[in-house]
Amino acid sequence: MNLDDKKRRIEELIETLNEASAAYYDEASEIMSNYEYDALYDELESLEKETGYTPLNSPTKNVGYTVQSELPKERHRSRMLSLDKTKSREELAAWLGDHEGLLSWKLDGLTVVLTYEGGELVKAVTRGNGDIGEVITSNARVFVNVPKRIPHEGHTVIRGEAVITYEEFDRINEAIDDADAKYKNPRNLCSGSVRQLNSKITAERNVRFYAFTLSEADGVDYEGLRSNQMKWMAEQGFDVVEYVKVDNKSIFEAIDNYAERVHSFEIPSDGLVLTLEDLEYAATLGTTAKFPRDSLAFKWADQQAETILREIEWSPSRTGLLNPIAIFDPVELEGTTVKRASVHNLNIMETLKLGIGDTITVYKANMIIPQIGDNLTKSGNIELPSHCPVCDGATEIKLMTGTKVLTCTNPNCLAKQVKRFSLFVSRDALNIEGLSEQTLLKFIGLGYIKSFADIFRLENHRDEIVELDGFGKKSYDKLSSSIEKARHTVPTRILVALGIPGVGVTTAAQIARACENKWSKISSLSYDELIAINGIGEVMARDYESFFADEHNKSVVLDLVGELDIDESYEKAGEALSGEIFVITGSLEHYKSRTELKKEIEAQGGKVAGSVSKNTSYLVTNNPESGSSKNKAAAELGVKIITEDEIRTMLGY
Repeated sequence: MNLDDKKRRIEELIETLNEASAAYYDEASEIMSNYEYDALYDELESLEKETGYTPLNSPTKNVGYTVQSELPKERHRSRMLSLDKTKSREELAAWLGDHEGLLSWKLDGLTVVLTYEGGELVKAVTRGNGDIGEVITSNARVFVNVPKRIPHEGHTVIRGEAVITYEEFDRINEAIDDADAKYKNPRNLCSGSVRQLNSKITAERNVRFYAFTLSEADGVDYEGLRSNQMKWMAEQGFDVVEYVKVDNKSIFEAIDNYAERVHSFEIPSDGLVLTLEDLEYAATLGTTAKFPRDSLAFKWADQQAETILREIEWSPSRTGLLNPIAIFDPVELEGTTVKRASVHNLNIMETLKLGIGDTITVYKANMIIPQIGDNLTKSGNIELPSHCPVCDGATEIKLMTGTKVLTCTNPNCLAKQVKRFSLFVSRDALNIEGLSEQTLLKFIGLGYIKSFADIFRLENHRDEIVELDGFGKKSYDKLSSSIEKARHTVPTRILVALGIPGVGVTTAAQIARACENKWSKISSLSYDELIAINGIGEVMARDYESFFADEHNKSVVLDLVGELDIDESYEKAGEALSGEIFVITGSLEHYKSRTELKKEIEAQGGKVAGSVSKNTSYLVTNNPESGSSKNKAAAELGVKIITEDEIRTMLGY
């Protein structure tokens, strides 16, 4: 590659990286993975050093992107730089040298600057492009844990990260029945939540703020130590990012401690941050054009595996999107077997130049989400399907918020119906086993299923079904048994099954409890009655009321209810589990954490203990046959062992 070729490559990389940054920061979307961005950034940085050619719009010299939104803009008093990074523990220790530092989580959210005057919160601004941010003061006031007033009366400026926990991320996504509308990760959800024009929506998202830097505080003496700043912020009422003091002897053990906990940490984190403890020494180091010299980010070194791409599966959605899923030879990553990963969109697929038979590297982003890291052979031989794999309708490439996607143009595509039925029979809804998406597609195509109620009338097609490929009497009998079991159900499950926008398991349970499980009341709630229920916002209330007001929906629901035996029994909140003591052990399927289940049990009057004793009423486990100490203790003491599904039944699901 001659000098002109290298310059052209530099300009090409700058255009690609700036486009990705704009999508990531301004639109809260992704057109490439973090892994790929870092690889292209490193290539750009290397070429710029080699050639001495660095255009003014290069991301190696600029912090961010152009701020574009309807929110007011404001220039920061001091530029907010990004952090230089390393994936090497040894480099991190060498950077610290003989000094002390603070090692903390690098939270993956949206950086926000809070300003207090006279103890009152007067302004909140996002990081934006480092120079100019967006004013989100009204939104910050409804963050779960931001103090609206602090004891210190002097001018105070605090920087921190606005985040949404995995538990909240799952709760919010659960309420979105359209797979395409679901948020891809907590960071994107947080960005959209913090930058809302309506702070009521922000309040419903349970955004949290964790302080990590005290920029200004008039009249406060920190004795030159960053740890004293952190303690002072905590004393003022802020939740401070978790940190530990380290030196070059203890830093490796501290990194190991964080690494052991990253999988169970409730807040999204994409690494660690090491900052110098000595503020006076840190101030002498200054900054580069882009990075401060007193801090260094440590990114987890992703465990990678090489494998062969075997297929691109085009996953249909109810909105007509055909999403590319990479299918590859199974590999072991972070202790689990991985054989598929979302490619997200056509931009990523084209950038990676994916082809069947290519040798690819696969990793888990932040040690959790399977991703394609690189394509080593880049054959680019994948042809986009010209026809929908479900209905054979014509496909079309569209641009959605700058991202190329493949869509089915047929408004009557079965895929646009099958997702509704998949939700209807799913575990949290009517829980009908034996009706996979493929089977549903087959039954819909044959005309056996046209409405929800038709599922409970499949016995009318018994003779035809037992003759279908993949079926037989045994399979049919198993399906029939599952359908009959599902016929006896509760209002919460029906609400989830109907696919009303915003109504997931938690919301359905809240509505059912508010109506004391009376279906006639549940199906006739007005907007005002819905708004009065805790957790129901204006948009959800309108959608809910509109759903039951629609004549077609009324007919569908009436037909369905006629096929069901609805259990409307009800115990007042706080009494269902009164006097019962539970112990929870092992992993859960319906809950992000044991804490989430613990809250539901306590809301119904139950108590949760940490160990099994003679006073324990139930041990909750998804592995009743386990030889764990808690299982053994329960067996010895005669404590009843129940599964997660059984405790959910007790909770009214």
